[in-house]
Amino acid sequence: MAGLIGTVTLNLALDVTYGVDELVVGGSHRVDAPQQRAGGKGVNVARVAATLGHQVLALGFVGGLTGEIVAEELFDAGLTALLTPIRGETRRTVAIVNGVDGDATIFNEAGPSVSEDEWRAFHDRMPWARLDVLACSGSLPPGLPSDAYAELAVRARHHDVLSVIDVGGDALVAAAKAGAVVRSNAAELREALGDLSVEEGARQLVAAGATAAVITDGARGMVAASNQGAWRALPVERVAGNPTGAGDACTAVVAAAVAGSPEPDWPVVLKSAVAASAAAVLTPVAGDIDLEAYRRWQPQVVVQAL
Repeated sequence: MAGLIGTVTLNLALDVTYGVDELVVGGSHRVDAPQQRAGGKGVNVARVAATLGHQVLALGFVGGLTGEIVAEELFDAGLTALLTPIRGETRRTVAIVNGVDGDATIFNEAGPSVSEDEWRAFHDRMPWARLDVLACSGSLPPGLPSDAYAELAVRARHHDVLSVIDVGGDALVAAAKAGAVVRSNAAELREALGDLSVEEGARQLVAAGATAAVITDGARGMVAASNQGAWRALPVERVAGNPTGAGDACTAVVAAAVAGSPEPDWPVVLKSAVAASAAAVLTPVAGDIDLEAYRRWQPQVVVQAL
């Protein structure tokens, strides 16, 4: 069993999900039972990790009435949270799930601006002594530096806490240089490093200083690289549904593995991560996972050394 996983969501949100019979652009839609709950990629990670039996602590910023609703929903969901108050209003996101094929259309607000004093207060509240791993993911709210996650990774290392950072672009390279386990997808990887293969990109991130790199590659599966080698995991089958939380399910599995060991068995981790990502697609809301499908698919995932 992994130790305590701290999940950082610097741009927390109230996720609102509407299910419609069929999404018609420009049309009018009746929604019978909209769902509303705390969201953001780090919260999705916390939900999946908790569902898989791990201890989690959700960390982030909240502000205004929407922030109060988010904090209450985290409590109602049974997730322990340590939230830093800000003056701005917590953002909302809207997902419209099409009943025809289960695909989701997402609208993401930018989020409230975070001041230097609020960023400092967040650092001051970090319970480093309690954490085994810090998992950071999601967009940055306005006002924070682009290397905010890398800064957290450096601080984590000073406290002997490992970090897993799911990010793209220049922030991905900064997180790698900070020594984190980095988690991204193929498009974000190429945005950061240019037009190259996922395998080569993962190796470049490790060469830049990352403890390991785990990159999702769509229908081609997932790649992991560390100083011990590189591997590709192949998906068991194509899954239709809501892909919003698939990457977050992967991050949850990686964080749990790193919390249990600084150098986990990456082929085993990839099997679990691919199965969890696919099982998350089967659920209508990000942060949920189909446990039955996860357990069924995990032993079927094929991992190849590169």
